[in-house]
Amino acid sequence: MTTKLFSELGLSAELLKAIDKLGYEQAAPIQAEAIPVLLAGRDVVGQSQTGSGKTAAFGIPAVEKVDVSIRATQILILCPTRELAVQVSEEIHKLAFFKRGLHALPVYGGQSYDRQLFGLRQGAHIVIGTPGRVMDHMRRGTLKFDHLKMVILDEVDVMLNMGFRDDIETILQATPKERQTVFFSATIPRPIQQLIERYVRDPQQIRIEQKAMTVPTVEQCYYEVDRRFKIELLARLIDIHDLKLGIIFCNTKRMVDDLVDALNAQGYSADRLHGDMSQAQRDRVMLKFRKSGLEFLVATDVAARGIDVDDVEVVFNYDLPYDGEDYVHRIGRTGRKGRSGRAISFASGREVFQIRNIERYTNMRITRGKPPTADEVHEARANVFLDKLRTTLKAGEYKKQDSMIERLMEEGFDTTDIASALMHHLQNGDGAAAPAKPEREEERPNFSQQRPERFNERPHFDERPRYDDRPRYDERPRYDRPDAREDRRPNPPLPPGRPLRTGDSPMMPSSVKRPASVPAKHVTPPGVTPAAAPAPVAESAPMAPKPVPPAAPAEAVAEPHTPAAPVKPIISDAPPLTKHPKSVRPERPNKKEPWLAAKPKVSRATPANQTRLWMNLGAEMDVAAIDVVNVVAGETGLPGKVVGTVDLRERHLFVDVDAEHANAIIAKLNRSEIKGHKVKVKLA
Repeated sequence: MTTKLFSELGLSAELLKAIDKLGYEQAAPIQAEAIPVLLAGRDVVGQSQTGSGKTAAFGIPAVEKVDVSIRATQILILCPTRELAVQVSEEIHKLAFFKRGLHALPVYGGQSYDRQLFGLRQGAHIVIGTPGRVMDHMRRGTLKFDHLKMVILDEVDVMLNMGFRDDIETILQATPKERQTVFFSATIPRPIQQLIERYVRDPQQIRIEQKAMTVPTVEQCYYEVDRRFKIELLARLIDIHDLKLGIIFCNTKRMVDDLVDALNAQGYSADRLHGDMSQAQRDRVMLKFRKSGLEFLVATDVAARGIDVDDVEVVFNYDLPYDGEDYVHRIGRTGRKGRSGRAISFASGREVFQIRNIERYTNMRITRGKPPTADEVHEARANVFLDKLRTTLKAGEYKKQDSMIERLMEEGFDTTDIASALMHHLQNGDGAAAPAKPEREEERPNFSQQRPERFNERPHFDERPRYDDRPRYDERPRYDRPDAREDRRPNPPLPPGRPLRTGDSPMMPSSVKRPASVPAKHVTPPGVTPAAAPAPVAESAPMAPKPVPPAAPAEAVAEPHTPAAPVKPIISDAPPLTKHPKSVRPERPNKKEPWLAAKPKVSRATPANQTRLWMNLGAEMDVAAIDVVNVVAGETGLPGKVVGTVDLRERHLFVDVDAEHANAIIAKLNRSEIKGHKVKVKLA
């Protein structure tokens, strides 16, 4: 296919000037084929992969055909999602920059009606909207098609998958019959073909033939990983490739929320995008992502359709898409406009067969990747650190510290040792200064689908101890058996003057209490005087009872208690019993933090221009205040003066930092280590 320049397509001077300002000179294949046909007034059905320039292919003829003297809707563009409608609107405004008087208006759900109604009353020449909101304005009578010249349906396959077929037919039936109809899509299944046959007149089929439906500049691979270890593998791939801007696709909104929370907890900057969010929240997230304020955008298919960010490095299919069409649209978010990109998919279990179906659909091989080990990740981090050092050394943008180095050398330290110590403090455990800690066997993730070895080492069912090897119930010691009576010991004597009660027994073991409902053998029956009551008979004498302190005579136990004769307390010459001094606990007025009651209060006043942070490291981990200053300066590149007071405790610490750098410090430190301990930082 021969390439063409935009100057060869017969465009007006205003459009050529706008295209030149955008930096485009040579038309893409779909643009070179579609623009002349659309300018000639014919209906077009265009098919090309995502990211090939379809928006400009129909946007340039749309702007060219608008007559600014007629203040009415002349071009209608239907898009499946709000994000795509906003993207197309921005592209139209760029193309119409030098065409004075042209007004393009996006209309979609979730936006205020006031702005849309005002734009329609002013006579918007080009309306870009979603089917639902367009039909709403049609019913209100605020959107009229009396002067409509062209109807463009972008991403038709997505609109049909979202259930907009009836809405599309309703809109097309309300438009004038002499309109020009344009269909653009990455794929054209049978339902779209039926719409084309019904509403398009003698269309010009434009299809960009190529060996693969996906962008060839995108490197595609997949990893076979168990569901439990997807997050661990995702973090390793991000670190080993040093990825800074990417999109992660999930199939459900709940999975999006869970993954965002997991990534933020590990120190990555991530945010979500799904259908449960309001339009204001979507706009805020997309604006932040376009300005590279986020590292990763976690989204569902519908919400992320139409995302056009040029510098996306990678697309992760955290959950595999349900069909090949969604896969084509997903990976089309990277490798746009000739740039290179990555597409990484995770497959578990039978999802490997789904990878084969995607390969047959796209006619392109997806290579299988080997999950990186922890040592490889540490090595990759070390290489990134060395690259930064090389860049700094070559640029010479650093302050000389010759005097400090000479002082250390005079003390007998070698230059290589000095450099190694500095790198250790700067890197703080990222992998170069210290060897990687071996993972414990139970924590080492098993990314493959094979069973872990520890499961195969479990004893066979026949080798496990049987229940027959345990002592039988009737062989266990019982207190009412003769052979178990040696475990009994008499209770201490009762205080003088207290009568026997139900449950008291001189032969009852101290660890067993007789139920209150069972009367003891020596309890006086009702209606019998104590003198006539039979004396309790012991079944057998106790064997070597332990010595007990002296008590009242035995006859005092049998005497009945009468209110008329109060019993005098026994006065002993022995000193009163006192508790051991160690057992005396101090008063704890602080119920929420009783362990702080005995400690002196520490003032936590923070200066107005600083923010207090909490870290999970303390004196028990052999961490000092200088270690905190070093890790902040090494990870963020900020001067040490941004760190204020460091309040070191046993198992945690508080540190005051400049308020304007607090968020950056939290994001960087949550991915670092201090003396081999993983750092966790949050606002105090």
